[in-house]
Amino acid sequence: MEQLYTDKEVLQDALTAEKTATNNYNTYANECVHDTVREAILNCLSEEHKIQEEVFNAMHTRGLYPTPEAEDKKVDEAKQKFSCTYKSL
Repeated sequence: MEQLYTDKEVLQDALTAEKTATNNYNTYANECVHDTVREAILNCLSEEHKIQEEVFNAMHTRGLYPTPEAEDKKVDEAKQKFSCTYKSL
């Protein structure tokens, strides 16, 4: 049987689905007024994050999602940017 999709395409689709799921669960948890429902949603969110990590790691170890080393200057810029945002809250 001929394979319709490459491993990369399947994993990219899975990663996109997980990103969408975690985004949705996060919104649901933030907008939920019932503690027990929020707790259930947060449990689902945690599980989805674990799955997303597994998919990402599978892609990364196969060279399908390269992550280059960050330059020290860019790391420092990001720290400064987000520390200012945090302080303004």
